[in-house]
Amino acid sequence: MLNIPNIAVIILAAGASTRIGTPKQLLRWKNTTLLGHAIITAKKLNTKDIIVILGNNYVLIKSKINNSGVQILNNKNWEKGLGNSIAFGVNNILENKSNIDGILIMLSDQPLIDSEYLNSLINKFIIGKHQIIATSYKNGKQGVPVLFDRIYFNELSKLNDDKGAKAIIEKYIKNVLVVNGEQIVPDIDTLENYKNLYNANHK
Repeated sequence: MLNIPNIAVIILAAGASTRIGTPKQLLRWKNTTLLGHAIITAKKLNTKDIIVILGNNYVLIKSKINNSGVQILNNKNWEKGLGNSIAFGVNNILENKSNIDGILIMLSDQPLIDSEYLNSLINKFIIGKHQIIATSYKNGKQGVPVLFDRIYFNELSKLNDDKGAKAIIEKYIKNVLVVNGEQIVPDIDTLENYKNLYNANHK
């Protein structure tokens, strides 16, 4: 009998989108929003628990998304950065879910990331192997989406800056399995980025 891992998904969507000037999470994508699209993608995965971390504009964003089947958390310390939001989500899992084998961390502004790609990360995960399964970028670096074995939960729960989990990936680089995501992880940091990506993917 296969030992199927129990993976939780954390969608990071707490930022202020200062360079865009409007909540990036609510920009249109397909027939929903960037965050809505990320949630729909996460629901197609071989996972059970989906946690969405909100922060800035919490009330507005929560009111605009379909939260059925997902847990919405409000990180009031979101200004401390991506790492703090990761820690916030991981601490919630440590406190409430003892049977999680790994955590898949994804962002709300990578709409080209699809369920097939994310499931390819999950399908490479083997319980007890201390794996970190990360996405490779064009600059040679590794990052999100990234899947962490539970052995890293304690360190993830103590992150408190804007560098995300990069330091943990670098510290345990020998345990990192890299999956090529160069073509599907463009950043949406400006309205121009968004408009170009939107126009290229909507007829």
